[in-house]
Amino acid sequence: MPRRILHISTRLILGGSQENTVLSCEGQSSRGNDVHLAFGPIYGPEGSLLDRVTRFRSPRGTSITSHTVPHLIREVHPTADFHCLHELIALIRTLQPDIVHTHSSKAGILGRLAAWYAFPSGSPLTPGIVHTIHGPPFMPIDGNAINRLKRRLNNTIYTVAEAHAADHCHAVVSVAAAMTSQFLARGIGHPSLYTTVYSGMEVARFLTPDAGQDRTAIRASLGLTDQDFVVGTVARLAEHKGHDDLLDALADDMRANPHLKLLWVGDGWWRERLWSRVESLGLSCQVILTGLVPPDRVPGLMRAMDILAHPSSREGLPRTVPQALLAGTCPVAYDVDGTGEVCRGGETGRLIPFGDVPALRAAILELVQHPATRQRMVERGRAWCLERFTVERMVSDLELVYERAIRAARS
Repeated sequence: MPRRILHISTRLILGGSQENTVLSCEGQSSRGNDVHLAFGPIYGPEGSLLDRVTRFRSPRGTSITSHTVPHLIREVHPTADFHCLHELIALIRTLQPDIVHTHSSKAGILGRLAAWYAFPSGSPLTPGIVHTIHGPPFMPIDGNAINRLKRRLNNTIYTVAEAHAADHCHAVVSVAAAMTSQFLARGIGHPSLYTTVYSGMEVARFLTPDAGQDRTAIRASLGLTDQDFVVGTVARLAEHKGHDDLLDALADDMRANPHLKLLWVGDGWWRERLWSRVESLGLSCQVILTGLVPPDRVPGLMRAMDILAHPSSREGLPRTVPQALLAGTCPVAYDVDGTGEVCRGGETGRLIPFGDVPALRAAILELVQHPATRQRMVERGRAWCLERFTVERMVSDLELVYERAIRAARS
């Protein structure tokens, strides 16, 4: 039976969690459900998925209805958060959805509370409340003394808030088993609340090149030659994505070998700072910045790479790693959160201890010299990803979670 489903996400920017959410909406709409997507104001250099949501029409003729929530912002802001809570309660009472599915920390906390308080518990109108953990809200404790204190405080606030929100929902979806382990270790929820559902991907885009998107054509468009060895990233130019670690690891080798190059796909608030550092290292001719690119260009850019590097400090399960394997590119990544569930060290890529810059350098340079090793790991990884990362499997798995959530909400 078709359902009315309301998804709530903090920001509809170009990003992994947002792409997961939009693909869930599209898949559910294509199955005949009445799908709504609510989000806060969109701003900044990261781009937006709003045009895709607005243009979407399923083969059945169904679409996705979007709602902007004026006070839904990423930062903790007591006044804005109070108004946001009431805006969400009003929206939920108006729509009367069967499911409220929240995404990201801020929308997840406020959205779950709003859904819980919108209707009396046990009412026929009470929605099943589901939350997806796309990545940990908890920051690593590093930096100077002031930053460490701020991050401990931030982690304490989020732990308390997430525990409270977990008591006000019926199911939690983790994009990686590692997320479940981390949340349970902090006393958030109980094991029966959690289900792992890997993110769906548009796998055909990565398996089969569109016209002009094959490796040769993309490399030529970027000014790359057959002699160039390209280490790429697909990530926002932001603090925790590891671009500095790549420069630390490879700067000397790049100066010694002009054919060793970096391809950075994406944009972000750190663009100017990172580019200033590239110039100070004398590497401006060996680092290519694409800036913001539409999602349909990402598969071709991944094919242009010889290695995908993902030295991020925190992730749920980084979508770029299975996408790289599907596109035929071997990943090298830090072993954080759920990354090791797809980049299995020595089997489907090279997995490096977090922050170990010498090991990051060694892994990349080893793979430069051993193309057959790269290819073997790609072949294993692609077969595994084809089983687990399709949109169809994700949407089917979510339907089972929704059924349990509705039963729990109305029992």
